[in-house]
Amino acid sequence: MSSETITRTIPDELIGLRLDKALSELYPEYSRGRLQRWMKEGAILIDGAVARGRDKARGGESVALRRPQTVEPDLEHIEAELVALDIVYEDDALVVVNKPAGLVVHPAVGNWSGTLMHGLLHRYPDIAEVPRAGIVHRLDKSTTGLMVVARTLEAHTVLVEALQRREMSREYLALVEGTFVSGGSIDEPIGRHPVDRKKMAVVRNGRHAVTHYRIRQRYLAHTLLDVKLETGRTHQIRVHMAHIRHPIVGDPVYGGRKRIPKGMDAATIEVLHQFPRQALHARRLGLVHPLSGEEMFWEAEEPEDMQQLLAALERWKQ
Repeated sequence: MSSETITRTIPDELIGLRLDKALSELYPEYSRGRLQRWMKEGAILIDGAVARGRDKARGGESVALRRPQTVEPDLEHIEAELVALDIVYEDDALVVVNKPAGLVVHPAVGNWSGTLMHGLLHRYPDIAEVPRAGIVHRLDKSTTGLMVVARTLEAHTVLVEALQRREMSREYLALVEGTFVSGGSIDEPIGRHPVDRKKMAVVRNGRHAVTHYRIRQRYLAHTLLDVKLETGRTHQIRVHMAHIRHPIVGDPVYGGRKRIPKGMDAATIEVLHQFPRQALHARRLGLVHPLSGEEMFWEAEEPEDMQQLLAALERWKQ
């Protein structure tokens, strides 16, 4: 196993802090949890000796971090596979992918191969050293659009923290059932459904979740929304829109029965019935680059099936 050693000195302003906290200040490119793990593994030496995270920093200590170059434990049994990826942008720190419908992000029951993770490991072998092969956030199998992936541990730490601080901008297009008078926000906690554990729901003891939406286009019985996430809970947009009785068109889990208005022609009804997934697309992604500090934005137009769906509704615009 190869490794690299990064040597730094604890400055006086960190005197009195727990060593694990001091190290997270000294090595901000790595998460505190990762540094704690490396300390326990003996990969971090303080003045040449193994130390404990709860020990106090005295100031002036020499820190030698031997960063192992190894495969992350959760990736040991995942083999790289050639998977077609639509790469919108890439550099030494990150990759932006435009995910198509049907591509699963992580391996799971029923999808042990052919996932985005398999494809990333094939295209970028060194990404095996990064947790979850660099995947910072996820999209559901049937949701399309932009995702960011970190190529290094340093970039992964910065991007995950930016996501947690709500500094990453994620905007979606969502075609929903019903019509709105105006845009708004949904501030409702999300957690596991109390009965069906495979689903999420708005529940009293759930995690804080906020979704903002504004109207892009009204149709006879549907609305195209621009949706912006403030938080990133599992199925957040789908759950929140269903909670206010405007489920996303085609959502097989939270959608319920399709609402077909009187007077709509058979051809449009057929397009609505045949749309095979939830009409949700991650159209815009914005972040501060983890190395350069530059603000960056990417956009991806909705995929062909969603374009055809919106074209079918064009004559029903309000």
